[in-house]
Order: sequence, then structure tokens, then C-alpha cells
Amino acid sequence: MTHLSNLFTSLSKRLLKKGLGCFFLIGCSPLFAINAASFTLDNDVFVGKDNGYTNGLYFSIYNMQNNLRENIWVRPLMWSMPTQYGTSRINIHSFGQSLMTAEDITQENPPANSLPYSGLLKYTNGHVVIGRRSANWVSTTLGIIGPSAKGKQTQTEFHKLIGAKKPMGWDTQLKDELVFSFNRGHVFRLLASYNDTVDLLVGGQLGLGTLKSDVNAGAVLRVGRNLSSSYATALLSSSRASNPIAIRNSWFAYAGALRHYVFNQIVTDGNTFRDSRSIDYDHSYSVLVVGFSSSITDRSSLSFAYQSSFSEDESLSSKQTERLNKFGTLTLAWEF
Repeated sequence: MTHLSNLFTSLSKRLLKKGLGCFFLIGCSPLFAINAASFTLDNDVFVGKDNGYTNGLYFSIYNMQNNLRENIWVRPLMWSMPTQYGTSRINIHSFGQSLMTAEDITQENPPANSLPYSGLLKYTNGHVVIGRRSANWVSTTLGIIGPSAKGKQTQTEFHKLIGAKKPMGWDTQLKDELVFSFNRGHVFRLLASYNDTVDLLVGGQLGLGTLKSDVNAGAVLRVGRNLSSSYATALLSSSRASNPIAIRNSWFAYAGALRHYVFNQIVTDGNTFRDSRSIDYDHSYSVLVVGFSSSITDRSSLSFAYQSSFSEDESLSSKQTERLNKFGTLTLAWEF
């Protein structure tokens, strides 16, 4: 595992030195300031299915410093952040692709009430301000959904590689559209044991945009070691930049519950300005998540989590919502 961590660190440094990170983006941190990175894989194979939110792959880089300035992408949102606390700050740049498919991927023309096929390529810039017991987050996400996101090619080639069924319905996918979202989040360490082995986190997030507009609130119980150093990483999971991460010789297991309300989301509502497939779904639902994270060296950690939504009924719309929110997820993170 140490060898794997060192390999990822070496590859990341080479990419960044060659300018293949996010340096070309306006307002991005200088390359020399990047001091951590992570890979996150979301996949429904972890839960024994191959539909709905079927795959997500994200590479994120982090600049962690005291009194760090935010990047230009989130600057318009900084009015909502508190100004009188927290000197520890993180700038995050996350690049990812996510894929959605119908329930039966062998059908060329899935039923009208099936989740539309869609591929999404996105970039997220986030800024976190961390205090002793609470942390705040703002983020801006820009992306493109549709054929230009290359979801069809990604899933087809991967299924060919592993010998899985060929997905046949991609010709019905959502059309090309530029998308965006703005997010604001907060987490508070409500309770903590004197020896830093148990804590209770509460918080919520608000999102607004054509990609998704929603609000959620919930609580997470953690048991482990050196918990105070990592509580703020709970904010990263909503953007899929990372799962909650154990930091520097720590570990924790966690379980949480969140309540969501979705006003709009393009993967179910369809294209904003053009005719496309769409479905009915539960706008209000709950999510349960359980996970574990542990340091594997002094400067790297591994996290795994399982997430699933549930509703009060067994209607088709409830099942569609579950397909979007039931998956397993793995994160490898390391510091340079």
C-alpha cells in the first residue's frame, strides 16, 4: 500500500510540473502551492448493480495553508462566509466524470419512465475555512452534460475491458448543455469526547444551479482516533471531490443520516432549454451512509463508504431516486 501511495504521489507531481493540472484555469493556485491530492471512484458494482448512478471518477488537488486567499471562481460567494474565525483554509480543484444509465442497459430504446442516459464532465473549485469546532465551505461547479462528456465511450470501453454487457441505450442520452451550480455548506462539531475518539457532526448544504438545486441537513457519528484533525473533510462528499478522510496517523468509522430536498436536477429533469427525456422522482428523500477511513502511511489515507437513499413508499419515483443515490465509493488521498 505504501508503494501504491508513493506511485500516485510521483505521478501527480509529474503531471503538475508539466502543467496538466488546473494551472491553465483562471484563478487557480500556483503549482508549487499544491500539497495534496486524491482519487475518488464511485461505482454501483460495490452494491451489486449496474444502473442509475453507475460510475463517477474524480481527481482533486488541494492547497492547504493558513490565511489562504480564495480563488476567483468562488470569490462572488465569499460574502456568505464568516470573517472573524478560522485561519486554516483549503482551496480545492476537482475534475470528474459521472455516468447515469437506465435500469436495463441492454435496451436500445429504454422505456420513457427509465432514468435518462447522461454523461457529465465537471470542474469544481471549493474553498473551506476551518475553525476549532466548525467549518464552512463554498464551491462553484462548471461542466457539460451530453455526448461531449464522452460518457458513452467511457462505459462502452470499460465494459468491453471487463467483459460486461455492452450498454445499448446511449443514443437516447441527454443533449449537450453547459451546466453550473453554486454551493454553500457548514459543519459543526456538536459533541466530542475528551480523548478525541468519539464525536457528533451536524451540518447542511444549499445548492443552486442548472446542474442541481437542493438543500440538505443531517448528522454523522464518528468513532476513531485523532478526530479533531479531520472533521472538516465531511464537507467534501457532497461535491464528490472526496469522501471523509482520516489525516496523519488517524482512523475513524462513521455512520450518518441526511434529509434532502431537490428543487431541480438535470439528470432527471432533462435538458433545461431543449426537449429531452425526463422522469418523475422523489424530490424529498433521506440518505444513510456508513464508511471507514484510515491512514495507511504518515502522508496517505484510504476511505470507503456505502450510501443509499430511502423513502416512505415503494413507488416508481422512489425507486428512481434510490438508483441515483445507491453506490459504493473509494478514495485514496495523499500529501506531497
